[in-house]
Amino acid sequence: MKRTVEEYMALPYTIEITPDEGSYFVKIKEFEGCMSVGNTKADAMAMIEDAMREWLAVALEDKLDIPLPEAMQPDRYSGKFPLRMPKMLHKKLAESADSDGISLNQYMIMLLSERNAFAEVKRMLVERAPQPCEEPEVEPAMTYTGASCKVLPFYNRQLKVVGA
Repeated sequence: MKRTVEEYMALPYTIEITPDEGSYFVKIKEFEGCMSVGNTKADAMAMIEDAMREWLAVALEDKLDIPLPEAMQPDRYSGKFPLRMPKMLHKKLAESADSDGISLNQYMIMLLSERNAFAEVKRMLVERAPQPCEEPEVEPAMTYTGASCKVLPFYNRQLKVVGA
């Protein structure tokens, strides 16, 4: 389906904006090379709208493929990805999952979700910090798993930010 510049402009493209020494760098994630800078966030948003409009006009004129927004790419994330790991790590993860009475798949999802949440908190702290901050130290709260009395340092982690 052939779209116009205005139809593409109405789609939910990903706008990334980053503070940069008194100004704001802004880009459209899906469009390679579509970027701009503004003195304020509002200025940067207006600038990227103009840059996006021009980027789309040139792409349409040159008959280039224009990617859809990530949110509209149904096959982009299938929920599966191949992963290679050392055999000993595989063994340890499988044993931990088994002792918890869950599948290795469920165990891996739990670990990945927890680490991703930690990374998101770290990104938020860095974005809000007036100066670069050190990586937070994490001390796990230990949880005992019933009959096996195995200590799992993966649940109920509490963040302790150094210098806060």
